[in-house]
Amino acid sequence: MSFSRHRLASKILATLLGLALLCSSLPAQQQGDYVFRVESELVLVNVTVKDRNGSFVRGLKPEEFTILEDNKPQKVVSFDVENIDAVATQDVAQTKPLTGAAPQAENPAATSAADSANQFKDRRLIVLFFDLSAMEPDEIDRAITSAEHYVDTQMAPADLVSIVSLGSSLLVNQDFTSDHELLKKQLQAFGEGTGQGYEEGTTGTTEGTPDTGQPFTADDTEYNIFNTDRRLEALRSVAEKLAHVQQKKSLIYFSSGMDRTGIENQSELRAATNAAVRANLAIYTMDLRGLQALVAGGEAQNASLRGTSAYSGQSMINALNSNFTTQETLVTLASDTGGRAFLDSNDFSQVFKGVQQDTSTYYLLGYHSTNPARDGRYRRIVVKVNIPGVKVDYRRGYYAPADYQHSTKEDKELQLQEELASELPATDLPLYLGLAYFRMETNKFFIPVSLVVPGSEIPFTRSSDRDKATLDVIGAVFDSEQHPISRIRDTVKLAVDTSSEVRKKNVQYDTGLSLPPGKYHLKFVVRENQTGRMGSFETDLNVPDLKSQPLKMSSIILASQLQPEKKGTTPNPLIRDGEEIVPNVTHVFSANQHLRLYYEVYDPGRANAPPASEGGQAKPGIHLLTNVAFFRGKSKVFESSVVELTELNARDRKAGVFQLDLPLSPLKPGFYTCQVNVIDDAAGQFLFPRLALLIRPDNSSSAQ
Repeated sequence: MSFSRHRLASKILATLLGLALLCSSLPAQQQGDYVFRVESELVLVNVTVKDRNGSFVRGLKPEEFTILEDNKPQKVVSFDVENIDAVATQDVAQTKPLTGAAPQAENPAATSAADSANQFKDRRLIVLFFDLSAMEPDEIDRAITSAEHYVDTQMAPADLVSIVSLGSSLLVNQDFTSDHELLKKQLQAFGEGTGQGYEEGTTGTTEGTPDTGQPFTADDTEYNIFNTDRRLEALRSVAEKLAHVQQKKSLIYFSSGMDRTGIENQSELRAATNAAVRANLAIYTMDLRGLQALVAGGEAQNASLRGTSAYSGQSMINALNSNFTTQETLVTLASDTGGRAFLDSNDFSQVFKGVQQDTSTYYLLGYHSTNPARDGRYRRIVVKVNIPGVKVDYRRGYYAPADYQHSTKEDKELQLQEELASELPATDLPLYLGLAYFRMETNKFFIPVSLVVPGSEIPFTRSSDRDKATLDVIGAVFDSEQHPISRIRDTVKLAVDTSSEVRKKNVQYDTGLSLPPGKYHLKFVVRENQTGRMGSFETDLNVPDLKSQPLKMSSIILASQLQPEKKGTTPNPLIRDGEEIVPNVTHVFSANQHLRLYYEVYDPGRANAPPASEGGQAKPGIHLLTNVAFFRGKSKVFESSVVELTELNARDRKAGVFQLDLPLSPLKPGFYTCQVNVIDDAAGQFLFPRLALLIRPDNSSSAQ
């Protein structure tokens, strides 16, 4: 999982500072770029046909099969016979690696569909998935022993086995291979220290829990939800990376149960099963706890139970319910993907026999559904063979893809999380990001964040007498080690009298962060909730340690608008005298506007020294000078008057604050370089930072 709410290193202030409709439009995107998108979703169905004696019926042709989806006939476009038993008992050469089965896999190589078909033809593909995050050391030993026994005595020449594990991260420990020694070497590498299991119990009350002397029982519901989501996401990740292989794949999931908390995990469970079905991956679940003897008063190694539940029979009911809950998800994963669940048994070799029997010989049929609707509904599949007296086994259905309008609330939230974790940017919705930094304390900086979306890209719907739209915003901050340290999640509601005016402007979302000096990476995702289009923007941020700088200066904010301060707003240097400066991210202004500049200088020369007397005249403690010059090319075309500051106007932060207001009407439209001149006369230091800006011709229709 790329981002976890349970791995936050620290809480960072995230305050909504406002939503502004900016009068300047974003630069027009280049025209003439053509994007071709082709979506082809092949539905694969594994079919086993057996006669009255239970023998596989061979030699069938595509025309002898009839496929119905929701009672509508489908055309078979691909047909293959996988005959695992036909592989001779000889050493099978080690195959290509399982490319990209997990984010941690090294040197991923693209594998074409043709290469995969030849590589895995007439092979039994088995993935051994060890969920080390939830197994105790003795359960890991059972899983390893059963897997080693399979490799030594049951593994057929046609079997290609891969080993995947989930501990602190998802790892491909061994790529697909038929080499017994490689597999046993990796299995033996799983030691007793690998287990990270935990005891799940009743939450929120001490009744019926072991009396260990603790005054309360911690409520671990949120932890259980997170842990289950993490395991389901790992299964989904493996399924998606195996989707390019058309042959049937079998994943044996070794675990000690999976606790699912109501509907909280429903979206992730459905996503995992759908990914497995689309990838033609059957999940076989094995509960390594084996046949359990539940004791009413608790096991001998546990403390006595609190309360009266041990005497009323309630503790026994709770134990049975807990055991059933952890096994229910295993059964669901298996049944919904065409596999089987192996529970309450100490014979752990049964799962390997079941996989080999189910994948020995089968027909692989593929078709393109005639139903184009992306409604996410369950579609029933019926396969018939025009031969009387045969038994046909196949997958009974699948869930159709769902577009944004047909997605559930949980699916939409999951979509945002996935896009935030994606390595590829989303570009359907144009998104622009602006950042700055201002010192609040010695090691604490306020980071204003501005996200801008062109108003023309936001579809509005008419409701009552107003046009309305909503935007979902999600973001994450990562430190220099790529560890997530904070997240932002918000929904912005827009309501305007007429959307035609908004389409000529930009919609800006402003928020803020509090960070110490350091190097960070930020990523934000914005989605408009009419069609579900998303845009992402990520960038690096270096918050400097100003202690070593001779002239300590903040970022420079360019703006054209002010808005009233909102009640309850967290301290923000951009708010002064009851008004808030709205940063202009694009640096595009109209000639009829005023350019407002905001910046700060910290600890200027003699800021902490009392005024001294020289020649009978008082010498000021500080003396800051600043003005702004505009250049076109190398020619200076305008320079503002000099502003002096002889005392700190933000004493609590030891800062000298400058707010300049310059009319742009004297400047001709075009591109300019804006140079801000800052001189600390008392300390003999100076800075001349530069920024680019564009002045457009006066357009009163776009002015606010």
